[in-house]
Amino acid sequence: MIIQIETNKKQYLDLLLLADEQESMIDRYLERGEMFVLEDNGAKAVCVVTDEGNRICELKNIAVDPYFQRQGYGKKLINYLISHYSGKYTQMIVGTGDVPSSIGFYTSCGFEYSHRVENFFTDNYDHPMVEDGILLKDMVYFKQEI
Repeated sequence: MIIQIETNKKQYLDLLLLADEQESMIDRYLERGEMFVLEDNGAKAVCVVTDEGNRICELKNIAVDPYFQRQGYGKKLINYLISHYSGKYTQMIVGTGDVPSSIGFYTSCGFEYSHRVENFFTDNYDHPMVEDGILLKDMVYFKQEI
């Protein structure tokens, strides 16, 4: 079951920090975004989507509990979001680190490459960001028409 969280969004901070490990960065979008939690005998996945104007929404954060990754929860949540926002927005975008596992996940969910923001991670985070052993520098954006 996927439910929208209207209040007390920080109760899911532990999950949100899996996808965005600096709380001050999460604070930039958490309250202005819409949060959804996939419940299946407990919270398995969480995400936050923001309105970026021009009928574009951005998937700012999506995280799956590490014990339940690679079981389809992330893809199920994205499929729900695409359906939920269809008609309200024309495009969903998502930014991620330039690592094969993340890129593979988003392309498998129907996203295609859009653009890159150079030095995003080095300019916006107070410590080096590493994912899958790769030091993150640029944010890579993907898009999907919805």
